[in-house]
Amino acid sequence: MPSERVTITLPADVVRDIDRLEQNRSRFVLRAVREELLRRRRYEFERSIRNPHPESLEIAEEGLSDWARGLPQEDCESLLDPELGKDVRWIPGRGWTEIPK
Repeated sequence: MPSERVTITLPADVVRDIDRLEQNRSRFVLRAVREELLRRRRYEFERSIRNPHPESLEIAEEGLSDWARGLPQEDCESLLDPELGKDVRWIPGRGWTEIPK
């Protein structure tokens, strides 16, 4: 992946602390930024699981088969086989939980 040169400003004491620990300052900052981006993506994913979008709750209440009946027939035949899916229900505090058949 091609790199793009950017300039960032850090307090002098932070630069000194990085330089004490790492010979390659850019690599250190890159690794720290990637870890922070991953942490934030995980946080947002967990937040979305705890607070699902209202439309996803409506679909969950309907069930996969009922939802699929609302699709155009050609979509159902080519994209969806409700028999292969698992029945799940949203349970607050637990998340998506499989319902025994």
